[in-house]
Amino acid sequence: MERWSGHVALVTGASVGIGAGLVKALVKHGMKVVGCARNIDKIQTLAAELKNEPGMVKAVRCDVSKEEDVLAMFQTIKADPDLGGVDVCINNAGLAHNELLLTGSTPQWREMVDVNILGLCMCTREAFKSMQERKVDDGHIILLNSISGHQVRGNSAYHFYSATKFAVTGIAEGLRQELRELKSGIRVTSISPGLVETEFSYRMMKDDGKAKEIYSSIPCLQVDDIMNTVIFTLQSPKHMEINDVLIRPTAQSS
Repeated sequence: MERWSGHVALVTGASVGIGAGLVKALVKHGMKVVGCARNIDKIQTLAAELKNEPGMVKAVRCDVSKEEDVLAMFQTIKADPDLGGVDVCINNAGLAHNELLLTGSTPQWREMVDVNILGLCMCTREAFKSMQERKVDDGHIILLNSISGHQVRGNSAYHFYSATKFAVTGIAEGLRQELRELKSGIRVTSISPGLVETEFSYRMMKDDGKAKEIYSSIPCLQVDDIMNTVIFTLQSPKHMEINDVLIRPTAQSS
């Protein structure tokens, strides 16, 4: 990770869970981390906690589903003399609603598409532009995908969410091909965890009892497991591109 020290990483959805964990890990490795979310209070608290670490945190308010927010965020990064641009883009922001394909709410379907697909694509596009402008040819784009982007689970609550994550799987390969056509050294990695114990199921199910039941069913992956996977990916040698990583709890059957 030494080669990334002093470089800039963008982490979307950085206020809680995996995103907050990634901010901590990257700052401890000396990176300048832009953490974005719709509410940045927790990121600002995190920045204060990490002030004595080798890197730094800049909190930026951004709803990745809104293009004007995404463009403004990248302009803020460009204008900041301590940052200037993005070298690593970690698309972590994502959400799920318990909305079935046959009976679901269109606004909640649309929110999943806007955050999980379009927000990811807009941040990736602007990060690539930032790298191009500064002639960065060894950047890294990381997509936090899901096992649900590789298989359709039997639980109907996940079916629409799964469709958005299947799109991410396709986007990852499309990005890889487009970058290879440009003979770029920028690498793309899709990381697809199984069940990770975070706030995700609490937000999706809107029922603490059901969420606790999910997380107590097996020994889950933890945020540190995903952090360590991202670090492993980033510290791989330049000639090696880790394209697709699937990580399950050992006890997870599907």
